[in-house]
Amino acid sequence: MTARQVIALPRPGPDAVDGRGQAWRGVRRLLAVRVDNLGDVLMTTPALAAAAASVPGLHVSLLGGPGAVALAPHLGMVDEVIPARVPWVRHEGEDAAVDDQALVARLAAGRFDAAVIFTVCTQSALPAAMLCRLAGIPLRLAHSRENPYELLTDWAPEPDLDLARARHEVRRQLDLVARVGWRVGDERLRFALRPADQARVDALLADEGAPLVVVHVGASAPSRRWPPERFGQAADAIAAATGARIVFTGSAGEAPLVESARAAMRAPSSSLAGRLSLGELGALVARARLVLTNNSGPAHLAAALGTPVVDLYALTNPQHTPWQVPARVLSHDVPCRHCLRSRCPQGHHACLLGVPPQAAADAALALLAEAAPLSDSLTLEA
Repeated sequence: MTARQVIALPRPGPDAVDGRGQAWRGVRRLLAVRVDNLGDVLMTTPALAAAAASVPGLHVSLLGGPGAVALAPHLGMVDEVIPARVPWVRHEGEDAAVDDQALVARLAAGRFDAAVIFTVCTQSALPAAMLCRLAGIPLRLAHSRENPYELLTDWAPEPDLDLARARHEVRRQLDLVARVGWRVGDERLRFALRPADQARVDALLADEGAPLVVVHVGASAPSRRWPPERFGQAADAIAAATGARIVFTGSAGEAPLVESARAAMRAPSSSLAGRLSLGELGALVARARLVLTNNSGPAHLAAALGTPVVDLYALTNPQHTPWQVPARVLSHDVPCRHCLRSRCPQGHHACLLGVPPQAAADAALALLAEAAPLSDSLTLEA
């Protein structure tokens, strides 16, 4: 493999980065690195939109995992997704080996002018920076906790390690690209619906006239899962108060959780677990009056589509709440908040178990009342 020559640029410190906009205005081919979950990619879409809005004709390639691949048809500012397995990210249930040299060769062949490496505040951008440097990408921007020296040509200091004061993840990425002069007026999350997905959902639902409430009981991390029975009890209270139609979603593997939730209900409900593509899930969420969910991808999908959301939010970290959408974020304060753990290290799950089903139902009813126009047929019981 013959990589492009790495351009030797002076390394600016944090205070000098704002003066680098001139170099970045010449970028025509951008590599955006976001090798994280679907929700993380969604929370990066405003920053990607800022890049596209600031550089006319910009070609954006997104290096990402399964979440990025699934989102590709719904991101208008992204021209291609490069699937990747990288050694600094956990790959659940995947046995394929990471081929570093093949990935370097693939990126070198892309002849990118610049790379922006998006990370959460607890991740290091330096492994990805090395990858991009080896691929000959001359401009490289990321947050960094330490001096990156030649690994990054442009960098922002990492001030968010104090999680009690951390910025929202969306704001953090918007601030990063603003360092090189990229901004956008509309800072909402992006997700483009497709007519075929909408038609499929219309066929599955068959309009019954009742307001639709979508309930998503799953989450990738056990520490972020409210008990499914409580979802069922909350959904039952919502249905009793409003006559809403309750539709559960999830992956095929989450179907047992869905059935546990439905078994806790007296009102009728339906399950589309394992039956929807991501685009169809988006179309369903867009049709809904409300989404009731854990802190998971559907919460951010609801935010992207402007659907009010009740988010059962485990206090593992504070910066991933629903962005710029009517929302209620429910948790129970605990001394061990901001643990950053996928499994509750104390074993009590108190930050979620401290939220009773009626609290979630009340939050949902308040959001529904706020969103319903006066002429709407939706009525709430006193």
